[in-house]
Amino acid sequence: MYLLGYDVGSSSIKASLIEADGGKLISSATSPSKELEISAPEPGWAEQDPETWWTHVVKATKQIVSESGINTSNIEAIGISYQMHGLVLVDENNKSLRPSIIWCDGRAVDIGQQAFEELGEDYCLEHFLNSPGNFTASKLKWVKENEPDVYKKTSKFMLPGDYIAMKMSGDIATTTSGLSEGIFWDFKSNGLADQVLEHYGLSKDLVPEVHPNMAEHGELSAAAAEELGLSKGIKISYRAGDQPNNALSLNVLNPGEVASTAGTSGVIYGVTDKPLHDDQSRVNTFVHVNHTKDNPSYGVLLCVNGTGIQYSWLRNTLLNGTSYSYDDMNEMAAKVPIGAEGISVLPFGNGPERPLANKDLGGRINGIQFNRHNTGHVIRAAQEGIAFALNYGLQIMKEMGMEIETVRVGHTNMFLSPVFAEAFTNVTGKVVEMYNTDGSIGAAIGAGIGAGIYKERSNAFAGLKKVKTQAPESELVNAYSDAYEHWHNELEKAL
Repeated sequence: MYLLGYDVGSSSIKASLIEADGGKLISSATSPSKELEISAPEPGWAEQDPETWWTHVVKATKQIVSESGINTSNIEAIGISYQMHGLVLVDENNKSLRPSIIWCDGRAVDIGQQAFEELGEDYCLEHFLNSPGNFTASKLKWVKENEPDVYKKTSKFMLPGDYIAMKMSGDIATTTSGLSEGIFWDFKSNGLADQVLEHYGLSKDLVPEVHPNMAEHGELSAAAAEELGLSKGIKISYRAGDQPNNALSLNVLNPGEVASTAGTSGVIYGVTDKPLHDDQSRVNTFVHVNHTKDNPSYGVLLCVNGTGIQYSWLRNTLLNGTSYSYDDMNEMAAKVPIGAEGISVLPFGNGPERPLANKDLGGRINGIQFNRHNTGHVIRAAQEGIAFALNYGLQIMKEMGMEIETVRVGHTNMFLSPVFAEAFTNVTGKVVEMYNTDGSIGAAIGAGIGAGIYKERSNAFAGLKKVKTQAPESELVNAYSDAYEHWHNELEKAL
């Protein structure tokens, strides 16, 4: 028996096939081989065509089926992880009406801030645990105001993972967790955020049917099965945003457990059973994947938009992409001392940043001396800047009452760099445990739980193995503390 998981990101789509019994990875595939394009028709905008995601879901699936050689009738369930906070609109025939306004798009910041003030900051934080901010509800309001013809044709709004599930099953649905990430959920009433809908003038008819994250959401239709090269009738039994799903992939489900990732964006995600909030909504709280009314579970999410995308930009733009691999870049960074001899990089060039109160500061490289610094200095400063930005947000989480000692991560993305892992561990003072997992594997595990295959939590995570532990080193902590102080001073000047 097999489980199939998808991670629908803004950079690529990854699929993984695992054995349900024991969690062994059978095959994985990523499509496309180069990172997906993000369109920016106007400054601060970020869009992708939902059909492009589906095209690469199909390609990755066919590659897995071909390489594994399995009988697809033995695939029991499908799970979907997806880039959070995006807006997909479809008409009555389930056809996409416009490109998706994705997570790092900044066009709705002012709309959300105005709603925060008009609804009342105390009311918003008490009921939604967040400002309406630049989240999905505010993006939908932007469409209503600026593209009324599109809004009139809209039958349902969806998050990116909801759209992929619809393509698979023909059914339109979402989850409690998904609604909370869009600021469509009222934590106080444990129901739909009627006040947000009313304030924005949005019809309840646009809201999809709501399911738990881990439950049977439908079955693979005959048409989708033919397109994917799978067997019809496979259960679709899990969907979640990429950060709650990353936590699930690392078995982070209980209060006090913490996950992190450093892909396109950088995130620290801590689980709590208390509805915590930051007064300025710089760190956000959403419903976690295992939340129930009787056993509440929340995810406190710190997000830095400009993480892996900054490193990718350095390679593909400044270094021309063809001359250097990421391993080459990591080696160059390792030859430069801690603090990059005075260079500091502010990695905020991917739209409005929540930890900066939704300011769109832009990416900045400070302190370059032409007769002293080389490419390795810039690369090291970029990696340290990402770690320092995450530490900056971590201080906000501490102010909220989050107690963090150990952080679990997948042994992937930026954590593959020894320089970044060292900087993150020593500047935060946290032990980092690295595991053999990623978002698509997590989605497959979630599918197994949702389909009722795993009766015990330990069985679901039988394949999860610790690869490496990185702890702070006393001889490095002070050096990184000094480097962070220099970086923080540059941030304060910029702000």
